[in-house]
Amino acid sequence: MQDPTGPRNRGILSRRRTLVGLGAAMMLAPGVAGAQQAAGSGFSVGGFSGRARVGGTALMRSNDGRLLLDLPLTQPVPWRLRHMADPPRVALDFRQVDWTGFALQGRASPLLGDWRTGTLGDGWTRLVLELTRPMLARGAGMTVDPGSGRAMVALRLEAASATALAAQIAQEGAEDGATGEATARRAPLGHRPAVVVLDPGHGGIDPGAVQGRLTEAALMLTFSRELAEVLRRRDGFQVVVTRDDDSFVSLEARLRIARQARADLFLSLHADSLPDGNAHGATVYTLAEEASNAASARLAERHDRADLLGGGVDLRQHDDAMAQVLMAIARTETQPRTDRLARALVDGISGAGLRMHRRPWQQADFTVLRAADIPSALLEVGFMSSPRDLERLQDADWRGQMALALADSLQGWMASEIGQASLRRR
Repeated sequence: MQDPTGPRNRGILSRRRTLVGLGAAMMLAPGVAGAQQAAGSGFSVGGFSGRARVGGTALMRSNDGRLLLDLPLTQPVPWRLRHMADPPRVALDFRQVDWTGFALQGRASPLLGDWRTGTLGDGWTRLVLELTRPMLARGAGMTVDPGSGRAMVALRLEAASATALAAQIAQEGAEDGATGEATARRAPLGHRPAVVVLDPGHGGIDPGAVQGRLTEAALMLTFSRELAEVLRRRDGFQVVVTRDDDSFVSLEARLRIARQARADLFLSLHADSLPDGNAHGATVYTLAEEASNAASARLAERHDRADLLGGGVDLRQHDDAMAQVLMAIARTETQPRTDRLARALVDGISGAGLRMHRRPWQQADFTVLRAADIPSALLEVGFMSSPRDLERLQDADWRGQMALALADSLQGWMASEIGQASLRRR
């Protein structure tokens, strides 16, 4: 089979078997100082948030037989470096980088044969530098400007023997295996940050509820960013977002993001509109085959229909008998944790004096809540069909109060889960 990163492939890059998991460290050549640096904690997938873009001129230059690359990005993202052979190549893998308009600038070097970009799948992208002779990375790192938040990746490649390149490739393969094993054995809550996946509903071609020029997708994107920032300022949280711009993300992809992040909880954020206009106040929903009422059933149906119109997949058609049994077993363990999450959200919002629906906790068959092994809830922050709620949703001070109430709720839930786990270990 042809190597998908080989010299004749100019299309989409296939996912390599050795792709490391979320938050894994970058594997570097011997002598490399300053491996992948996390620019703080509590960001999105793998430690950072959103989609980065090339933030200026990417400069490649040659100096005394070395190749030097400066790659500016609009923000830091998880990344890693890989060496390859036949022909000699170096691949830089990044989580969520948009390569639109990318080009390498600088004087041509006989050491650089070609370069190309592509996607690996699951949100990972790759920049490949094809070399005319074996070379190893002897310096690589990402620095972040604390003022602008922009990142710079600096790479230094030096000449090496074919034997040294082969040894480095073998070492990286071994380290991949060790990293995957360590990731699978992550520490329990209380010994690591809780991974919170925030899911601002709708986006892109699916605006959600609309009132005049206001859309549910835009309101929830704003609120998700504000809530994420509150959580990141507290100890004990790592925040992952399913979208950080006005893009369409299918329900299937939202669930996949939560699984890849190994989420401890999943919170989908909405501000729907109901035809009768009577619903108002924050409402927490958890998964159930039978909806609490007709309005809850309509909301769930509308979410699924919007997803299918946007090109999503009807996940209900993929539940064979064995899968249903396995999911039922997983939900038996997860359901009490989900119930505690819902109670914590209701208690936190009402305890902060914020208005809630007369039935603050309801149930419906929302596809986005079907991750059987992840405690999940959908929060209607308010209803755009209610003039009072719509006014609150546009009020930054009110949103700030809601974000603080939710952060308190999640912090209380996390403490409860740590306590529950401690009791189980006794």
